[in-house]
Amino acid sequence: MNGSSPDVGIEGRSHVRKQESAWVESPLQMLCAVEAHHRGLLGPSTLLVPRSGLRPLAATRRELVRLGLPSGLELAKPRESMPRGARAVGDAFSGKVQLRWLTSRPSRIVIVDDGLATIRLLELLAAGPAKPLLRARAEPSALRRALGLAAALRLRVDAKRVTIFTALPVPDKLAQAVRKAGFELINHDFGWLRSQPLAEPGPTERTVVLGTSLVRNGLVHRERYLRWLTALAEEEPLAYFPHRREDPVDLALIRERPGITVHDGGAPAEMTLRGLDAGQRVISLPSTAISSLRVLLEPRGVEVEPVDVPDDWWTSRAKPSLRDHLQMFSGATR
Repeated sequence: MNGSSPDVGIEGRSHVRKQESAWVESPLQMLCAVEAHHRGLLGPSTLLVPRSGLRPLAATRRELVRLGLPSGLELAKPRESMPRGARAVGDAFSGKVQLRWLTSRPSRIVIVDDGLATIRLLELLAAGPAKPLLRARAEPSALRRALGLAAALRLRVDAKRVTIFTALPVPDKLAQAVRKAGFELINHDFGWLRSQPLAEPGPTERTVVLGTSLVRNGLVHRERYLRWLTALAEEEPLAYFPHRREDPVDLALIRERPGITVHDGGAPAEMTLRGLDAGQRVISLPSTAISSLRVLLEPRGVEVEPVDVPDDWWTSRAKPSLRDHLQMFSGATR
């Protein structure tokens, strides 16, 4: 069944069959939750619950409705609080998510992609003894560290009921270690999205540049990044698709550069760039979108080219270990 489903509430539903819920806080999480439902990991009936107040989620939501939701999947109205007992989540490093795991103990847990954080999660789950589930650049309080450790122990105890569902090319050694620890690791290739018809063509420019959050996060010098974009645009016109966390001030500066057309951000690049044709190319600084766009676009003859960050672009906040982590997929699938 294709066709959009009406918004529904969380409470007061009565079904003969149990309806699972998926809690999503980013466009990629939302798309991958749809793929998890399509793959059958969430049961026949799933309620997709987006966090409220996030503009990119609203854009992704509109695109999903336009495409037509998979059978058995319904969209809930956005809300601020995570539904109790949510089976699928994306951000395993969220304090809210970890606290809910400890207090509600859902029968199964499905963790969908949340960018490179997914690889960090796999590394922590594969490590022994258990390490706190904390973000790579976090400077946690003792209480937050204790929560992260408790969540890690909870997942380890129930490892056979935890599935990580990812489109990333997980290194073989890491995948083996995760499975040896008892977790289920399932790879996907955006099967549902690839099956959807193309409604609109992509941008006409030959070169598409994916925006980055590295500048706003203080890891890459702004002036070097802008200088690079300017040089590219002097060679040929560019279509620029912003990262959802790019600074509006930076985007205003990019819009002023001759030869650069900035497109409205929001929905994941995996959705907005499906219409690119042979002869076009996508270039990007380190991003998990490199891997997924290769799956979707290279069969169409579209080049997806990673760009390593030059040493003099990095700021002092980008430690060598973090640089390596961020660039781990730059050439991993070549």
